[in-house]
Amino acid sequence: MDRRQQKTRNAIYDALSELLKKKRFEDLTVQDIIDEANIGRSTFYSHFETKDQLLEEMCREMFEHVFLYDLAPEAGHDFSGGHKGIAERLTHVLYHISEHKENISAILGGESEQTFVRFFREYLEDAFDDVLGHGNMKIPKDFRKQFIIGSFVETVKWWITAGLKLAPEQVVEYYLTLIGGGAK
Repeated sequence: MDRRQQKTRNAIYDALSELLKKKRFEDLTVQDIIDEANIGRSTFYSHFETKDQLLEEMCREMFEHVFLYDLAPEAGHDFSGGHKGIAERLTHVLYHISEHKENISAILGGESEQTFVRFFREYLEDAFDDVLGHGNMKIPKDFRKQFIIGSFVETVKWWITAGLKLAPEQVVEYYLTLIGGGAK
């Protein structure tokens, strides 16, 4: 993608982010996004077929960054410097969720929640591979996976709904303690 295309794509992402501060995703139209981004309809459709595809791409890009193993230092937090354990990776996820709380809050609670949760679960599967190798081997791995990932997704939804009052490190500590703590 050339710079001009990337600039347009960023304008569309920024427009959606701004609109999500005001409206739920389900209440937005492509026209709203086009107007906010100050682009033409054909320009939007040359990048995305639907607003749902736009949401999917935003989720994919966010999760790809958050779940990278080799992270660069960031303004609000620094998880760079080699392979991180599950506690550090989950804390990094929560910092990003905190930084994008308006967008994520607008996505959760409606039809768009399914898209966000689907991508979130996919990326968590890789992150939890370390955890899934431990624990009671009498319990099937796919059962453990569904429990661990599902409970983390619900923990994140609770944390957002509760106003993100606990620090990300505290949420992760509580969560890992509840699932057995051996994942650190």
